[in-house]
Amino acid sequence: MLTCIDLAGYSCPFPTPEDPLSRFALIKATLGTLVRLMFRTRVEGAENIPGSGPVILAGNHLTFIDSMILPLVCDRQVFFIGKDEYVTGKGVKGRLMAWFFTGVGMIPVDRDGGRGGVAALMTGQRVLEEGRIFGIYPEGTRSPDGRLYRGRTGIARLTLMTGAPVVPFAMIGTDKLQPSGKGLPRAGKVTVRFGKPMEFSRYDGMERDRYVLRAVTDSVMTEVMRLGGQEYVDMYATKAKAA
Repeated sequence: MLTCIDLAGYSCPFPTPEDPLSRFALIKATLGTLVRLMFRTRVEGAENIPGSGPVILAGNHLTFIDSMILPLVCDRQVFFIGKDEYVTGKGVKGRLMAWFFTGVGMIPVDRDGGRGGVAALMTGQRVLEEGRIFGIYPEGTRSPDGRLYRGRTGIARLTLMTGAPVVPFAMIGTDKLQPSGKGLPRAGKVTVRFGKPMEFSRYDGMERDRYVLRAVTDSVMTEVMRLGGQEYVDMYATKAKAA
């Protein structure tokens, strides 16, 4: 098992996905089956995820269980940034959450303050440079009302810095099973739909151009919108929540 220290100072495991005894393999074999049964999960377009090499998965974010379902429906392990509070909780619930999220590939980063965005970006770059899959929600936070909000340009910076293709995806139905502010999700039907890989090599060397970054980000969000059928709002979700 490889071990990394992320930029927030936490030790986080990088288990080898091919190892049948890895924690990721164990979680997928047990909880993955439970998730498929409980949510009657339908996966469309999984063949669009390249079988090797760096890949960015970019999609919408409706509710908490999105981050539980996504890593369990992909054949390859998905690494993603998560709130450090997911691994610092107390008691049995806190320890179980830490065991699950670090096991499936969550890298805890303190995203508050000025260094949070930089830490997340550099962590994603490191994951991709190691030839792995990095998952990201370009909206930066959960949608407050089920609509799709404007994407942050970190997704564009990552694909231009690393050359990794972007595979857009849409979570469909998770907000109905776990509405905002509710506790445990109820059983129901969830669809995870993956689109065709998107590559932006035509913008090589332009990762500092803010117009290019916005164009790339909007292209990805347009595909996410098409896959999920959500209404689009040209506003950051954080601003909508603060209003």
